[in-house]
Amino acid sequence: MSTAVVLLTRDLRLDDNPALAAACAAADRVVPLYVLDPTLAGLSPNRTRFLHQSLADLRDRLRKLGGDLVVREGDPVAETIRTARDTGATTITLAADVSGYARRRERRLAHECDRHRIALERHAGLTVVEPGTLRPGGGKDCYQVFTPYYRSWSAARWRPVVAAPDRLTLPDGVTPGDLPALPAGESPHACEGGETAARRRLTAWLTHDIEGYDDAHNDLPGDVTSRLSPYLRWGCLSPLSLAETARSRDAEAFVRQLCWRDFYYQVARVHPRLSTEALRPAADRDWRYDTDALEHWQDGLTGVPIVDAGMRQLRDEGWMHNRARLITAAFLTKHLGIDWRSGVAWFFRWLLDGDVPNNSGNWQWTAGTGNDTRPYRRFNPIRQALRFDPEGVYVRRYVPELKGIAGAAVHQPWRLPEPERRGLDYPEPLESHRDEAVWLRD
Repeated sequence: MSTAVVLLTRDLRLDDNPALAAACAAADRVVPLYVLDPTLAGLSPNRTRFLHQSLADLRDRLRKLGGDLVVREGDPVAETIRTARDTGATTITLAADVSGYARRRERRLAHECDRHRIALERHAGLTVVEPGTLRPGGGKDCYQVFTPYYRSWSAARWRPVVAAPDRLTLPDGVTPGDLPALPAGESPHACEGGETAARRRLTAWLTHDIEGYDDAHNDLPGDVTSRLSPYLRWGCLSPLSLAETARSRDAEAFVRQLCWRDFYYQVARVHPRLSTEALRPAADRDWRYDTDALEHWQDGLTGVPIVDAGMRQLRDEGWMHNRARLITAAFLTKHLGIDWRSGVAWFFRWLLDGDVPNNSGNWQWTAGTGNDTRPYRRFNPIRQALRFDPEGVYVRRYVPELKGIAGAAVHQPWRLPEPERRGLDYPEPLESHRDEAVWLRD
């Protein structure tokens, strides 16, 4: 009887999992394997908790099919080869990834597979269109500008969605291994991980919010965004299935957001040091290194309510509304003049959806060092607040010190009469930005 090992990394689902489907189609017995990699441990308590919830859910779903999730801890290459040899597997399948670490892992695994005469198959699954499939003219390796990529991406033929397996058999004698104890996350209101939770969230969004997404996805208090990004980051949802569903509902604005995700994956494939090296070195200017200002920004105590609301949502939920991400990132880089890499690191610690392509790509876009045709653009936080949170509902949700201020006045508490300002337990804007002209000059 033939045996295959499926090395799961960021494809923690049954539905439309090409690596899993290929193994089930070709082998009589299949070993779904996840290796807890010490190198990646401790980067984010929030993501660690989400990952472990996702693994527990995946194990439950696999057991209902007659199989199990095999869990090991250690070097992922060594543990995968060991599992293949112990089970007599002749094939290992996995989803191809783009980060520098993932690609080094794949190269090492390919070398060991050659050495042990085991076939290695790389499959799609992390994006709608595989990174590297679409290339601009002129011999360039990736698109540098989104709009041409979007046109090419929209016209491309997408691969077929593959069905979840209906049965799965483990080899005899395989010990599944214990799941680690569920760790504590840092964000008290972080969403739950796993394919089951992802599909529950997707169903709710499709029922109530998808129709109004185009008009309202930037509305901060309304919060009609899908909140599916953590599930996409860990592969609890298939981005292709999601794109097909959104396209069938004429939600092209949402499909475009999935294209942005693919865009940064194809950039990261060519620029794996996206988190540390500017794509536009000339724009990587002399940044300020102001520890006090950085800490105020991290703690949501800048004195600019819309910025502080976003930063506090990040800590509370391990997630932040996309419009708030733009506002807070622009404030750090364009108003405080602090290095975008400090922002990348802070977001990466807290975000459930934090990954190299999207977190780092979006930070570079905002800082003007990345894929932006207008690298010197600025986001005026007050104008952004008045446009996307006109009555201050979002600010008051996350900055309770300002709950007593009605309407749009909450966005500029420094303009309140002196007696009212003295009664607020809320900081003045950072020293270098108290001049109101800072907010109005853009």
